[in-house]
Amino acid sequence: MKKAEIGVIGLAVMGENLARNMERSGFCVAVYNIEPERYVRVFSEKYGGKNFIPAYSLPELVNALERPRKILMMIRAGSPVDEILTALLPLLDPGDVLIDGGNSHYLDTQRRCQLAESAGCLYVGMGVSGGEEGALNGPSLMPGGSPAAWELIKPVFGKICAHTEEGYPCCSWVGSGGAGHFVKMVHNGIEYGDMQLICEVYHLMKNYLHLKPEEMQQVFEIWNQGELSGYLMEITAAILGKRDTDGEPLLEHILDAAGQKGTGKWAAEAALEEGVPLTLITEAVFARCLSAQKEERRAASAILSGPQQEFQGDVQAFLEDLRQALYASKLISYAQGYALLRAASADYGWNLDFAGIARLWRGGCIIRSRFLEKIHDAYTAEPELPNLMLAPCFRKELQSAQAGWRRVCAAAVTSGIPVPAMMAALAYYDAYRAEFLPANLLQAQRDYFGAHQYERIDAPRGTFFHTDWTGNGGDTVSSAYQV
Repeated sequence: MKKAEIGVIGLAVMGENLARNMERSGFCVAVYNIEPERYVRVFSEKYGGKNFIPAYSLPELVNALERPRKILMMIRAGSPVDEILTALLPLLDPGDVLIDGGNSHYLDTQRRCQLAESAGCLYVGMGVSGGEEGALNGPSLMPGGSPAAWELIKPVFGKICAHTEEGYPCCSWVGSGGAGHFVKMVHNGIEYGDMQLICEVYHLMKNYLHLKPEEMQQVFEIWNQGELSGYLMEITAAILGKRDTDGEPLLEHILDAAGQKGTGKWAAEAALEEGVPLTLITEAVFARCLSAQKEERRAASAILSGPQQEFQGDVQAFLEDLRQALYASKLISYAQGYALLRAASADYGWNLDFAGIARLWRGGCIIRSRFLEKIHDAYTAEPELPNLMLAPCFRKELQSAQAGWRRVCAAAVTSGIPVPAMMAALAYYDAYRAEFLPANLLQAQRDYFGAHQYERIDAPRGTFFHTDWTGNGGDTVSSAYQV
């Protein structure tokens, strides 16, 4: 009996399209869903006659695969993955490979990798980005987990992934354990930041400059031809041009309450664990949370007042300031995301390839953009670069953009239009470049009320002191530790 080269569990949008992508790329694919009668039968009816093998049970799926078996799970993150894993492991042989292509938390992937390896199997946590279209036509793939699995799965995923304009595959091995899902989590965090920044620019265009949707569409189309060129800019222009059935702009009929699936929140939590200031991305997460409080905001708008300043000046000059502010803030978003990757790589021993990750994101994924090639070049030139802002090209661009960036933030404040991500970006830039920050006072305060000690500028780092600030304290001090 003919055997399939790979199996897919989960036939919702992403699973179905990845299976179709594999089959179209020349692979025989076995397909299964937890509700086989509802999904597998419909799938078979839609794509009957093609190179698919339908399976109506897990044992049937396992038996349909050539060895070593390779099974891609495209199911909801959390307990469903554990349930499938528990059911599958007894059916598999040593050396078989399980691949989780959902948005699982990286710590869950670390745990599942150890569990699968203890049973003699190989486990991969693979970030998948690109949405429905990317899954079908070429996604960005970020596999990590059991290192021995890579050579087994590379022929499939290296073929179905997106490729850059230069022909580089947007799929390569990221690292061990939960590295693949961690990189995807940071990708999604940057995606949150990019989207929020674009929304803030749109808000200023709409409520400060009072541009019409078709005028905004034209601006985004022009910007998409330059250094801001990318998928999110492209679709923003398309959205602004879309008309509803009544002939009015569809965007004007969409409720301003955003949803989220949690990966942005995970990125913020990971940043807190690693002690990395992920301020822009965290503000983007909170912006979605605040948008969801629609009824409270509606009530507050009738009670709380703000400035009524109208724009006066050169619209084209302000649009150029906006472009510079968006570009500079976008750079900060990536700088913070890469700082988190750098900290986790050291913490978990992943040895992440930062230049390679930029190239993984060059095609197929939601944040794909021309900008990423500059990041690739920066890390190729200096793999141990502490922060993207320090790369020569970005350093120069920040210097060039910051005047317009500051004017935009000032205008937003004086007009009462919230731009939390853009202002967080500017505050991070100013704090990172500051030789002095007021943390000396903070340390004095901590020592005053809690005897937490402080370091002195005239003593070596790591030497701690305590002062009896009131004259009523003693010599006992609190132990020093760093979060």
